[in-house]
Amino acid sequence: MAPNQSSPPVLFDRTLLGVRQRRAAEVGAVPFLLDRVAEDMAERLNAVLRDFQHAADIGTPGDQVRGALAARLRELARVDLPIDESEAVRLAPDSLDLAVSGLAFQFVNDLPGLLVQIRRALKPDGFLLAATIGGETLTELRQAFAIAEAELEGGISPRVAPFADLRDVGALLQRAGFALPVTDVDRVMVRYNDAFALMHDLRRMGATNIMTERRRTPLRRATLLRMAQIYHERFADPDGRIRATFDIVWLSGWAPHESQQKPLQPGSAKASLEQAVKGRGKT
Repeated sequence: MAPNQSSPPVLFDRTLLGVRQRRAAEVGAVPFLLDRVAEDMAERLNAVLRDFQHAADIGTPGDQVRGALAARLRELARVDLPIDESEAVRLAPDSLDLAVSGLAFQFVNDLPGLLVQIRRALKPDGFLLAATIGGETLTELRQAFAIAEAELEGGISPRVAPFADLRDVGALLQRAGFALPVTDVDRVMVRYNDAFALMHDLRRMGATNIMTERRRTPLRRATLLRMAQIYHERFADPDGRIRATFDIVWLSGWAPHESQQKPLQPGSAKASLEQAVKGRGKT
């Protein structure tokens, strides 16, 4: 039987994601990225002069976001993302004034479908504010692993998940029907003593490799040591500590409403750019 071409590719093992996130919480999660997102989300939401009566936190691991927004919102329900993405998210249509999410979207196989579900759950003029890992996150680790595996094993296996960039996320918001979409990126540079310390933090974030195409055999010790050596050679600062990039991509958009500003139609401008430039040249 031919595959269903309309189905999104299954990149992530979401059952394994749940196992690893629970394990990280049990041993003591490393929350610095979620802490940063929670603080920034509170600041961003405070700049929106609206009273949000009904809000939901969608898929955020941990309680940081709900804690940071507690003083602003009367109601902030927690809504988990389903492990089986063929199941709908438990959101009633036209039920929310606000939807927020912190660091959950990067492990969703069908992000376009999820954004459509959120858009339908928002009332007209409802607001979505979310943060996801994207862009050049862990580019140093990706490069070091690729070189080490190519050298010692004659091939490359997927070890760092692919992440959406700013343009991709903006296009997905428009595709899902959001009005006035906005995206931006917060680049966080974290320094570690070595690559093993970085990987330790990733385990305690529940963010180790959950790709469905991951290699199932154990990583060879020689490859791991070579990866760490390459990482240090290419991405160490003068003091010997290595750098790790984390890009937090922020996205926001509104459920359409007649009161919102509309973009001008092409050709509707009353003055041309050429005339404006000529006018400035006369001063």
